[in-house]
Amino acid sequence: MKKDTHQFIQEYQGLGAFGLDRETDQETIMFYLQKFSEDSFLKILIPRLSDEELEEIYLFINNKLKQHIKEDEYHSIFLKDR
Repeated sequence: MKKDTHQFIQEYQGLGAFGLDRETDQETIMFYLQKFSEDSFLKILIPRLSDEELEEIYLFINNKLKQHIKEDEYHSIFLKDR
C-alpha cells in the first residue's frame, strides 16, 4: 500500500503565484513542492546539483522540520514509520 500522496497537485486550480496573499502563497508553495518532488523531475535535477547544493537543500529541510514539526509528527506524518 502506498503511504505517500500528492493529491493537492491533482486538484489545484489556483494561480500558482507568490506575493499576492498568504493563502495563495501557501498554495503556491504546496504546488511547487509537489511538482519538485516528482520522481521524473528529481532524476534530472539531483545529478546536476553540486555536493554543496545537496547539503544546502538537506539542511534547509531538516532545519524547517526541527523548527515546526514535533517528534511524533515527524515520525507519524513525515516519515510515516509509526
